[in-house]
Amino acid sequence: MNGLMRHIERARNATLPGGRLAFRLGEVPVGWVEPDVAEALLPLGCRRVDEAVVLDTPEALPGLARTLAAGKKFTWRDEAFDVRPDDGGAVLTTIDRGALPIFGIAAWGVHMNGLVQRADGLHLWVARRSLSKPLDPGKLDHLVAGGIGAGFSPMQTLVKEAAEEAGMPPALASQARYAGLIRYEMLRTEGLRRDRLHCFDLVLPEDFVPRPMDGEVESFALWSMEDVLNTVRNSNDFKFNVNLVLIDLLLRLGYIDAAGEEGHALRAALTV
Repeated sequence: MNGLMRHIERARNATLPGGRLAFRLGEVPVGWVEPDVAEALLPLGCRRVDEAVVLDTPEALPGLARTLAAGKKFTWRDEAFDVRPDDGGAVLTTIDRGALPIFGIAAWGVHMNGLVQRADGLHLWVARRSLSKPLDPGKLDHLVAGGIGAGFSPMQTLVKEAAEEAGMPPALASQARYAGLIRYEMLRTEGLRRDRLHCFDLVLPEDFVPRPMDGEVESFALWSMEDVLNTVRNSNDFKFNVNLVLIDLLLRLGYIDAAGEEGHALRAALTV
């Protein structure tokens, strides 16, 4: 399998519905649940309607999720995320971050490419995730990345995560430029990941050096773009979704020929 395409195919390994039932808040589709989760929901105020499980009171969802966590259906993260319709409309309610995969509810996040232009070429700040992280410990990551908590916008999240993870001043982080949206549906051990990643680029001054602040990152290193490309192409060292954002960056900056056969196929796959 193509060294770069495999990352996209791996992140798009879920087929919907794939034996799952739609999960609705009233008449609004928001997710997908496995049959065993559907059975657990029926005694908790949900009802079965054809091939869907329906909760008529969206405001009851946070408490319902806490009940499932107490029953060991998922690991409680104590971090509320907004729940929106599948088309990304207005917020309907909130749910704990840990419950998103078992409900198949879309999670929104931000990833920022922290770039530095030096005399010897363009470089990228690369983080190494803490070994204590519950998901993907020790993997390589972006300088700034994180889920969008309830009530936050993408830019507010980026500024907050930049300060918390890398010690970056808000005035600097807020200069990041929006670069697009990447989405995927992926089966993982935690369940169905339906992630939507808002991607940003920020060209940083050479004298800025990130500092691990909140224990989520072990260290930072400045990599040449050539080393980034080689690592993405030839290894699984980066966290799975970071590969997708980096492939998009490498295409946009010309490190992968977007007009060539490989680049055309990658771009088409990323924009599905």
